[in-house]
Amino acid sequence: MADCILVIDEGTTSTRAIVFDRAFNQIALAQEEVPLTYPADGWVEQDGETIWEKTLGVCRAVLAEVGGVERIAGIGITNQRETTLVWDRKTGKPLAPAIIWQDRRTASGCDALKAAGHEAAVQAETGLLIDPYFSGTKIAWILDTVTGARERAEAGELAFGTVETFLIWRLTGGRVHATDVSNASRTLLYRLGLGPQGGWSEGMCSLFRVPMNMLPEVKPNAADFGLCDETLFGKVLPILSAAGDQQSALVGQGCLSPGMAKITYGTGAFLVANSGTEKPVSRNRLLGTVGYEAPGGGAMALEGSIFNAGTVVKWLRDDLGLIADAAESEAMAEALPGNGGVYIVPAFTGLGAPHWNADVRGTISGITRATTAAHLVRAGLEAVAYQTRDLLDAFEADGVEIRELRVDGGMVANDWLMQFLADICARPVVRPDYREMTALGAAALAALQLGWVDAAGWQARAVKGARFEPVMSEKERADLLKGWSSALGRTLA
Repeated sequence: MADCILVIDEGTTSTRAIVFDRAFNQIALAQEEVPLTYPADGWVEQDGETIWEKTLGVCRAVLAEVGGVERIAGIGITNQRETTLVWDRKTGKPLAPAIIWQDRRTASGCDALKAAGHEAAVQAETGLLIDPYFSGTKIAWILDTVTGARERAEAGELAFGTVETFLIWRLTGGRVHATDVSNASRTLLYRLGLGPQGGWSEGMCSLFRVPMNMLPEVKPNAADFGLCDETLFGKVLPILSAAGDQQSALVGQGCLSPGMAKITYGTGAFLVANSGTEKPVSRNRLLGTVGYEAPGGGAMALEGSIFNAGTVVKWLRDDLGLIADAAESEAMAEALPGNGGVYIVPAFTGLGAPHWNADVRGTISGITRATTAAHLVRAGLEAVAYQTRDLLDAFEADGVEIRELRVDGGMVANDWLMQFLADICARPVVRPDYREMTALGAAALAALQLGWVDAAGWQARAVKGARFEPVMSEKERADLLKGWSSALGRTLA
């Protein structure tokens, strides 16, 4: 009996397959790391073939675990956004490594476009700012750098896609070249809007020098994305949903009404607020984006992006050797009476919202002879909370009041960090017991397409979890934020 949904969750550092039953319980999971490479300062890449092979492997592993493909009603996909692939339409082989969303190689080109006065028009059309973060300049870089690529693209021989598009192409044997509205709205090439108001922008494609014949068809998040090749899993499976990871988490958290918001703490951290059906406009360098489109309606969203969150803990563990595992950071931070005046601004690949500075690099400040490894670990965790507070202040200045933070992602397992987050942000933090919200959102979207659930029922479902209330005094909060502001100012200078 086909009573389960297979979700592909292709993230920045790993690819996972998760099987959910009809009650949205996770019944199987397989995960494989996908290595990142750093060929030059600010460059971040992955191998597209490795992404595909690892994804195929984890899918086959979970299908075996649940007793076979016959239990699967369909596939949902959620993915790292903005990461850019260009491939040969005949062979499906990528022309170059995937350029990861964190990559900053196109910073000088972005600066030139901003200096020429294009950013206001770009923001008005796409909701985005001109930044290397997004896919548009990455596509142009590949076409300009790989010998013959631009000519081949003009001739219709090449296809562009973010990761979900590449996976859909491979899963369907090259029969379907499609993306979803949430991923499309992160390219700098999409006219922001729901339904017929949105679409690929000829003007933006011209500005960023991307041939429109490379672009995939755009579909709602819950839609018919084609049938996977029978030879892959032993049965033809429909692909029912696709969504960028942050929008998928918005759905997973049930934020289907205006003013509801979630923040996901993974490699980066992403605060997304449902802003209703009107096109959002930010005066504080936040991003307008499509929240989701599904049977029964959709929503726009306002988003703030922190480039480095979980990467800070990874750096403390793998590169500095200050902790043996992520869990150790909680005990080290909790054991200290305070931060000792130490601040880390983790601008490893520049700073995202609301600063949008691609060139700035990280700093550690306030070190004295009394500074210990524990102070550095605590400063790394605290930086996540301070950056979140900066985002909340920008949202509030844009007229979006967020009264509570619904959190998910790997970092939220740290109780000390969640309490510090509530204290610094002066808002309750709500953490569900089940934290894989990106995957859950993709499953919910697939279930909407199947008719297993409706939007109202999904939003109203009971969710078990923990709630962290702010307890810090106003003076202590103000003093800590003053120290952060000073450290941030020195970094930006």
